Parts: sequence; C-alpha cells; structure tokens
Amino acid sequence: MDSLSYTLVADGSAERALLPVLDWLLREVFPHLTFTGQFADTRGLRKPSNSLADRLSIALALYPCALLFVHRDAESQPPERRYAEIQEALAKLSSAPRAVRIVPIRMTEAWLMFDEAALRYAAGKPHGRRPLDLVPLARVESHPDPKKHLHEQLTKASERKGRRREEFEAKLPQTVYRLASLIEDFSPLRQLAAFQRLEDNLRRLTFEQS
Repeated sequence: MDSLSYTLVADGSAERALLPVLDWLLREVFPHLTFTGQFADTRGLRKPSNSLADRLSIALALYPCALLFVHRDAESQPPERRYAEIQEALAKLSSAPRAVRIVPIRMTEAWLMFDEAALRYAAGKPHGRRPLDLVPLARVESHPDPKKHLHEQLTKASERKGRRREEFEAKLPQTVYRLASLIEDFSPLRQLAAFQRLEDNLRRLTFEQS
C-alpha cells in the first residue's frame, strides 16, 4: 500500500482550503505513503440533506476513500460538542473508512494568517509594502471573525482600488485557496490546540506498507 485516497467533508465550500493543510500534515505523519485528496462538493444536489450523517453517506458514495476527514467549525459552540456531533454522525453510517475529525476553534481561515509572504503573493503583490494587521497565532483562536479579517488583509495586500478591488473581492474564496496552496510549512500551527488534536488523532492511525 503506497498510495491512499482521502475525502474531506466540510461545513462549506471555503473549507476546500484545508486540502493543502491536510496534504502537508499527511506527509509529516506518513512519509512512506502518498495521498490523493478530494473535496466532497455536494452543492449540486437538488435536495442536500441537513443531517450530517446523510451528508457523510452521500459524500462517501460520490467520493469513496480510504480516509475520511470531517470538518466542523466550533465557532460559538464548545469544541467538544462539535467532536461529539461528528462522532454521532459517523456512528450512524452502515460502513465507513477510518475517519478523523477537524474542529478549528473559530474558522478555518484562522489557520491561514501566519505567513505574510504567502499572503502577499496570493494577493498578487509579493513585494507589496502596505502594512498588514495579521493576528498573531497566539491570539488567532480567540479572534471573533477570522474569515472576515483574512479577507480584509488579502484585499489590503492586493493594493487594488475601484473596479479592480471589486473584482478581487469577488474572487476571494479562490484567493484563500491559493494562499493555502502557497504555504510550504504549516508547522507553526502546532501551537494551536485544535491543530495539535488533529495531528494527534492522525498519528493514532496505522496504514500497512506493502
């Protein structure tokens, strides 16, 4: 077994930006394996279910995998409640691959604000000089709205005005994914409790090597 596929099921499409994070982490934890990740995009379904268990079942039917990641932002809820919700949904499945829960304390975007160079590059101004207001990692899990703040900093870093600024803002979801793809080292996130838990849970898994 040299290659494994994984599927990410998340709260929204913006969480596609977690794929580069997971790719990096999987290489760290399982250096002898290669992983192919896919994002379970079920927005095209006519009647998407509000039940997490149903969404997981549909996602696995459309995106079969050997390893399943299930994301829920904690936001205003205690993280343990989100972990429990995911576990309850997994227990309702008739069959499922090995699964790992992802619960950022606030939002996924909080994990992408630590690399100023990558942020400026993603914004299209790698040598920009406009001062940014990036939240230190030590405080990022307590920030009330990481998504809004990250979008603001990307827009500021782009140094665009008028119509060009509006065009840039319309493509912010793609820019956030580009930012995640440009970050080469996510090890600074190991100081965050939610990321530590994600890595710890991954390290408890075992995959046989052929």
